[in-house]
Amino acid sequence: MKPNSDLFIEIVHGIEQIILGQSQIVKQLLVALISGGHVIIEGVPGTGKTLLVKVIAHLIKADFSRVQLTPDILPADILGTNIFDLNSRSFSLKKGPIFTEILLADEINRTPPKTQAALLEAMEEQQVTLDGESLALGDLFWVIATQNPLEFEGTYPLPEAQLDRFLFKLVVDYPETAAEKQMLLNANQNTSVKRVNLTNLEAIANVKQIIEARQAVKRVNLTEPIIDYLLNLIHKTRQNRDLLLGASPRAAVLWLEASKAQAWLSGRDFVTPDDLKAIALPLLRHRLLLKPEAQLDGLQVEGVITSLLEQTPVPR
Repeated sequence: MKPNSDLFIEIVHGIEQIILGQSQIVKQLLVALISGGHVIIEGVPGTGKTLLVKVIAHLIKADFSRVQLTPDILPADILGTNIFDLNSRSFSLKKGPIFTEILLADEINRTPPKTQAALLEAMEEQQVTLDGESLALGDLFWVIATQNPLEFEGTYPLPEAQLDRFLFKLVVDYPETAAEKQMLLNANQNTSVKRVNLTNLEAIANVKQIIEARQAVKRVNLTEPIIDYLLNLIHKTRQNRDLLLGASPRAAVLWLEASKAQAWLSGRDFVTPDDLKAIALPLLRHRLLLKPEAQLDGLQVEGVITSLLEQTPVPR
């Protein structure tokens, strides 16, 4: 198989016409998209998280829905409900926003556990059950959830078992000075980000091509030494003296799949250790728990991950 990632290079360029200073986040989102993994994005307000997801949806001609999650949102508000029609004397399904191709779940930690569980079940099973009937979601179905790292009052933090269902946790930081200056110049020319007209942005791909890319990614070669290297990294997270919780078997499988996507986007049909390293931070940062004493010593999960990568021998 000869990988062809040119289309996705064009998509990156298309995104960067609108979203400035977030190149790494953009590339990691595309890895998640073509490996079929859901993403949680954490970042302070005003860093373009919502706009970024909208731009991606527009560039690949995907249906897009956004749900602003609040404490009073019920599962039915997301999944939908059967409504009785007095005229026909029968029930008809009113589908919720989850019946889409790309779903943005804003501030997932602000909605109660029951609603969180309903959303995460749909992510895991790629189907919704309403009144005993199972309804399949689309082939592309991709969820991006956001959360604000600063405000925790009245929130419902996702437990570790539910966080583990997200392929990546991406942390959106402030853009660099040059990118932020360009934003101000654009705003000064009446092209404010708030009023970006996405209809003027030409689509580059379609959903069918994304599904085909997912199939191509599955054919990327991954040798046994690379699998052993991956297992070694996973086991080291479980044996690390600073960690209370290491990476799960699900994390290992997702890491394997995402490394194939990383390789394919790099124009290769085989996985290298660098592919595993490139996605280690977003894949592990929400899965590893520091021990209390390690937190008191000022350790950060990202630092532990970096140390593990440096200390684990790379296959030759």
